[in-house]
Amino acid sequence: MDLQFLGATGTVTGSRYLLHRGTHRVLVDCGMFQGIKRLRERNRAPFLIAPDTLHTVVLTHAHIDHSGWLPALVRQGFNGPVYCTPGTQALCEILLRDAAKLQEEDAEYANRKGFSKHHPAEPLYTLEDAEKALTLLRPVQWNEHRNIDGMKVSFRPAGHIIGASSVYVATETGTLAFSGDVGRQVDPVMHPPAPLAACDWLVTESTYGDRLHPDVDYMSVLADTITATAKRGGVTVMPAFAVGRAQMLLHLLVQLRNAGRIPDIPIVLDSPMASKATQVLLKFPEEHSLDRAACDALANKVDHIDSVEESKALARRHDPMVIVSASGMATGGRVLHHLKRLLPEPRNQVIFVGYQAPGTRGDTLVRGTPVVKMHGEYVSVRAPVINIDALSAHADQDELLTWLATAPKAPRQVFITHGEPEASDALRLQIKDRLGWRCFTPEPMEKVALK
Repeated sequence: MDLQFLGATGTVTGSRYLLHRGTHRVLVDCGMFQGIKRLRERNRAPFLIAPDTLHTVVLTHAHIDHSGWLPALVRQGFNGPVYCTPGTQALCEILLRDAAKLQEEDAEYANRKGFSKHHPAEPLYTLEDAEKALTLLRPVQWNEHRNIDGMKVSFRPAGHIIGASSVYVATETGTLAFSGDVGRQVDPVMHPPAPLAACDWLVTESTYGDRLHPDVDYMSVLADTITATAKRGGVTVMPAFAVGRAQMLLHLLVQLRNAGRIPDIPIVLDSPMASKATQVLLKFPEEHSLDRAACDALANKVDHIDSVEESKALARRHDPMVIVSASGMATGGRVLHHLKRLLPEPRNQVIFVGYQAPGTRGDTLVRGTPVVKMHGEYVSVRAPVINIDALSAHADQDELLTWLATAPKAPRQVFITHGEPEASDALRLQIKDRLGWRCFTPEPMEKVALK
């Protein structure tokens, strides 16, 4: 069996791994590239092989950098089964439709405003492509072994978000495991990842491979920052991934308001996708730690904004509030409209939570840029911007090593991916020094033989 690294090498996005076993070809993850232009351009490139010769796709979880290119693959001719957990299927039904809709809307907006370099601007894929992709999803229960092209594939919980899994592919020559995105050992919402099962080869993420999450009282940081903003008459806007981080933030914000640690101001979720993802969270109570009261609060103690008209009406308000809106790295979505309005005013506040990929607006803002470009316009940044990294959904270096150490035996080889070069190499050295495992960081498009 051969393993080829088509994405998530030297970067945290575009997760794609191609397995060759005889005449069979299986793609593990089908993620979209995000961030700087040279990465985004890879989304437009033809697939390495003819998509109609690809037999199967397996998804670790639903985040766009792991599933978001699936409709494009279908658009190019893929028509095979896509295996994933039930939670991933439920979230993909939200995320892929929303991604297609946003791309269609962004292309239409760019054509109407005339700021695209391409004439006409075209979406990477359409809603029709996304709907076709969704018909290919085949749910597999936790720890169930599914025979796929002569390989036994199974899924184990990885924490992170609902449905997120580590994938195990067993053949007569050995077992290959894919970590997916590994969740935190202690998270306000999600359970910790299941222990790493025995495997001969492991592909592991390294998003935070070179750093530790700060040991800060994030509840106090949130409380103090939001309270200070409200006192000066400002609005706090929190860009957040619609799946996972938005629900966690809402949970924390409701707790703070109930305890009187922030003023009794509106907590607003302006993201139809995040509202739908909240409903998915409630349907999988065994995968998270929220009790019934906390779940009810997410639905009833938060103002959910659905329509475009409601979102525009929200933008006309000037009273203190907290707005949670997607996307988490400010790469698109409704949060851009709020940022355009709120950033020029010093009384307002922007709070990011978690990793900001290089080249994204979130990264640019967190680094302290005085101006940021949105929708073809330059916007002054006068509102303070902070990032609470302690609220990331990704395991940090120590947590990754803790998870790896749960393996009952050392793998023959560890492949370190899904990280910036410095992060991947730092994790490589830590695994070598602390665990004594053989590991290396593959290059883009590199192919290795698993024997």
